[in-house]
Amino acid sequence: MANQNEEKIMPVGGQAVIEGVMMRSPKRIATAVRRANGAIEVRVDEFQSLIQKHKTLNIPILRGAITLIEVMIMGIKTLQWSADKAMEDAEAEEAKKNPEKAKKKKKKKGMSTTGAVLSLVSALAIGVAFFFVLPLYLTTEIFNIERQALTFNLVAGLFRIAFFLLYVWGISFMKDVHRLFEYHGAEHKTVFAFENKVLLSPENVQKFSTYHPRCGTSFLVIVMLISLLFFALVDTIVMLTTGQMSLLIRLAVHLPLIPVVGGISYEGLKASANNIENPLVRALIAPGLWLQRITTQPPDNQQLEVAIVALKTALGEEFGDELVDEPVIQSQVIAVSA
Repeated sequence: MANQNEEKIMPVGGQAVIEGVMMRSPKRIATAVRRANGAIEVRVDEFQSLIQKHKTLNIPILRGAITLIEVMIMGIKTLQWSADKAMEDAEAEEAKKNPEKAKKKKKKKGMSTTGAVLSLVSALAIGVAFFFVLPLYLTTEIFNIERQALTFNLVAGLFRIAFFLLYVWGISFMKDVHRLFEYHGAEHKTVFAFENKVLLSPENVQKFSTYHPRCGTSFLVIVMLISLLFFALVDTIVMLTTGQMSLLIRLAVHLPLIPVVGGISYEGLKASANNIENPLVRALIAPGLWLQRITTQPPDNQQLEVAIVALKTALGEEFGDELVDEPVIQSQVIAVSA
């Protein structure tokens, strides 16, 4: 692979969706899905981050927290859109078998921004309860280490990591999730190929790795590791200033600081991607890359084609000079503006 530090590479990223891939460039988001008839359908959303619109927000940690919220909202909306397309295909197949039943069904509209925000809040509430509150509760109830800041947060962190690993490992056996992980691998391979300035064909892209250091999986691992030290420091300060510590105090202090941990972790992920050859950095990101052995799976060439279409469409003609070939594949692509 070419040395990515020799030339500044435009930051692109994305996520896997149902039967497809979402890709994001500095100006737009493109989500490409493979329909049941074999065609690739693309949704294009013009997008500009709040950080780009308001330069005063482009400061360390704050920009990370803002970016994470934006990414999660975009992710839920695009995932819902892909689910709607998959449902359309399933209903079309069902209509062939049972036309009368299909007539009675009403077509659902896509998710609005408000709906995406509500879904995000619900998902975050469940995630925080299971991966954050529960480890704190178990550590408090099982061990008598409430006033040992570092030890307490280390044990709580181990609970958190164990829950996360069991969750990822468990869902990996689901057929639909395994398919999603294949598209996740297609996204990573395509981004790697783009960053290395090669012609984006399925055959060329297939040569690259599915393990990418900027992956959201790696980010979550960084969050869990940074939270150990960060909240140990916070607990120490709280006990030194108040002389008290309990589960309720921890929840009252820790919960509002979760976005700060996310912002710090974002900066850590960004720094690690820019210094990937540093031995210390490689050691720190290794756990995230190991976990990607579960969350990414080798894609086939058809899945890679979908990821390539998504990336080229996200870049468009405006950033076409970033590509070795043309910015958008026209054959079998249906453009859908949001």
